[in-house]
Amino acid sequence: MKTSLPTRAFGKTGMQITRLGVGAWAMGGNMWGPQDDAESDAAIRHAIDLGINWIDTAAAYGVGHSEEVIGQTLKSLPADQRPYVFTKGGVIRDADGSNPRRLANRESLRNELENSLRRLQVDTIDLYQVHWPATDAPLEDYWATMLELKSEGKVKHIGLSNHNAEQLGRAEAMGHVETLQPPFSMIKRETAQEILPWCAAHGTGVICYSPMQAGLLTGSFTRERAATLADNDWRKTNEEFIGDRLDRNLALAAALKPVADKHGTSISTVSLTWALAWPGLTATIVGARSPAQVDGWIDAATIELDAADLDTIAKAIATTGAGQGPTRP
Repeated sequence: MKTSLPTRAFGKTGMQITRLGVGAWAMGGNMWGPQDDAESDAAIRHAIDLGINWIDTAAAYGVGHSEEVIGQTLKSLPADQRPYVFTKGGVIRDADGSNPRRLANRESLRNELENSLRRLQVDTIDLYQVHWPATDAPLEDYWATMLELKSEGKVKHIGLSNHNAEQLGRAEAMGHVETLQPPFSMIKRETAQEILPWCAAHGTGVICYSPMQAGLLTGSFTRERAATLADNDWRKTNEEFIGDRLDRNLALAAALKPVADKHGTSISTVSLTWALAWPGLTATIVGARSPAQVDGWIDAATIELDAADLDTIAKAIATTGAGQGPTRP
């Protein structure tokens, strides 16, 4: 699809993608509390209308339900208005969403791909990624399968998610790792230490997830909100949402307000543009459960932070003691 928003080259894939893409984990429904499919559809359409040209999902999100929702939306759109769709395999869950297993043997990965193609209602997937390092097969085996899938034309491009630099090197020796999807935010900063430089050196495009740390870096999350999360919301027991860590994280979010005010934007946008300032990072995945949430972060598709902003944020990270990893690009 054509877009008026700024784009960046996605590694060596040939795709030019917007600096932000829609993250569809919550659209799966499970692990995030209830979600209305009509709202998910509206969020996707709104993001597309604003110029976002890619969406990221996975077979494990809602045990395929996220892909089904996206498939229904794609089917109703003219071909020239459809965004790139990136998905992931390698995590199998029971029908109720429980008992996740990291399986990427050849048969399982191929079966998952066929199911993803069916749910997304497409003939070819733009980018197929291995969700996590597998526990049932060596990396060399499942990367060989991914290279096969690309050569067969079932997927246009292949990548990895949640793999470290050593694993990236082993895969690269067999065939180019076109993309990587790691976690990265002001709180989870370790990716900047070794992984982003590796990807920059090897021409691997990077789309990070959780740049707002699942809501902590939006400026609207509170301790009261944390206490009232739904029982099936994964954040309810996550260490970043509990005790002293929660306090430090909320203090960091509050400290971003002067930077947001300077640019006439939201704390969410500052969190995203900070991630986008790091060399080696192509774009960020941003969760959206409604059109209003898209409006809350769309500014980050065009705004850039300056050196003074990055200094202010580095000082805030140090003062609050939130997170780990390098503090400034």
